[in-house]
Amino acid sequence: MAVCNARVFILSFLTAVIFHRSLANVAAEGSTSEESPHRRFEYKYSFKGPHLSQSDGSIPFWIHSGNAIPSADQVRITPSLRSQRGSVWTKNKVSFEHWEAEVTFRVSGRGRMGADGLALWFTSEQGLDGPVYGAADTWNGIGVFFDSFDNDGKKNNPAILVVGNNGNLVYDHQNDGNTQALGTCLRDFRNKPYPIRAKITYYRKTLTVFINNGFTPDKEDYEFCTKVENMIIPTEGFFGISAATGGLADDHDVLSFLLFRLTEPGQQPPSVDSEIPKEQKDKYQEEFQNFQQELDKKKEEFQKEHPNVQGEPMDDLYESVNDREIRQVFEGQNRIHLEIKQINRQLAMILDEQRRYVSVITDEVAKKGTSAGSGQPDSASQQLSSVISTQQELLRNLNELRWDHPENTRIKPLKLLNIFQMYHYHNISVRNMHIAMDCNKCIIQTLNT
Repeated sequence: MAVCNARVFILSFLTAVIFHRSLANVAAEGSTSEESPHRRFEYKYSFKGPHLSQSDGSIPFWIHSGNAIPSADQVRITPSLRSQRGSVWTKNKVSFEHWEAEVTFRVSGRGRMGADGLALWFTSEQGLDGPVYGAADTWNGIGVFFDSFDNDGKKNNPAILVVGNNGNLVYDHQNDGNTQALGTCLRDFRNKPYPIRAKITYYRKTLTVFINNGFTPDKEDYEFCTKVENMIIPTEGFFGISAATGGLADDHDVLSFLLFRLTEPGQQPPSVDSEIPKEQKDKYQEEFQNFQQELDKKKEEFQKEHPNVQGEPMDDLYESVNDREIRQVFEGQNRIHLEIKQINRQLAMILDEQRRYVSVITDEVAKKGTSAGSGQPDSASQQLSSVISTQQELLRNLNELRWDHPENTRIKPLKLLNIFQMYHYHNISVRNMHIAMDCNKCIIQTLNT
């Protein structure tokens, strides 16, 4: 009896150990699968505003065709006109094993219903033009379609569909692709207050589509749309976005397309250098060598033309902040010196004219004195004599002002205060001389009358 009890106890113990170990393995597998992959942004396969397009209308690393219109903050794949087609595609192929694409777009129109819709592509070749939402039919890869128009009349649009193709299937337009769809969900993405956001993830052969309904500005407010497991897509291909209109028309605007490379946890992401093909590396190396040779050649030519500069540090060839300030001070002094010389020339001209007026006044006074006889001089004659003496005194002072200042012809550095005082004094003197000349003219007219 004791032996039987011992056997039962041992079996129970082993069963408990195996059960707990199984639970631990399941928990470990669950924690591993829940661990998020590493994401790395790939700018060469992305675009976004506010500087989306270049001055020539092109999109860096992308091409556009049909009726697509790139601008600074968005790409209008098709305008709201009938029978329009447009698309944008990456220039280079993508060879990521796992990836995630985030797309922000608007579909807007005046009518209650719109057409035809917008599509996101990953295909082995660029489908630049065709009947499937503006892209080519019988594609090899996958398309995620945002279908606006209800072709089959089943009231199941707008809808989002995932359709795969191996290059042999023709898209079923009459049934809105429902017979070929690998996954679908009903979502109204037209005329929303905020842009629609779609996140498409391909990870471990599983394609998952999340959608932001456009009712909130929260960028992370995604809801599940559909999932396709055990999906095989081309190992390398092009990403693209296309749209088309029919009898009804919508504006299909894409604000951004962001692509991320996904790497499984524990694996090191490949380096950027390893992604550049050998041909491109050789091309870049050759261009760098040619540029370096051209630079060395120009340095030699410069040294031959400027032998005094050889061996000097490059910093000595450029102007420092202090040197620039000193140069600006001397340039300002030079300009003031030229102004004072100009004023000096004007002053000389005014002095000559003033001398002529004084001489004329003196002659007129002498004539009137002779004609009046040897009587007592009247008050007018005395006033004229006083004016003449005042004018002669003014001439004497101006001559002293002109010749008693050697700074007028050569300005010494760093005497800016004296220079500005002299400049101001000369201006006042010139104004006074003009006033005196006007007085002299009046006196001459009075004498003549």
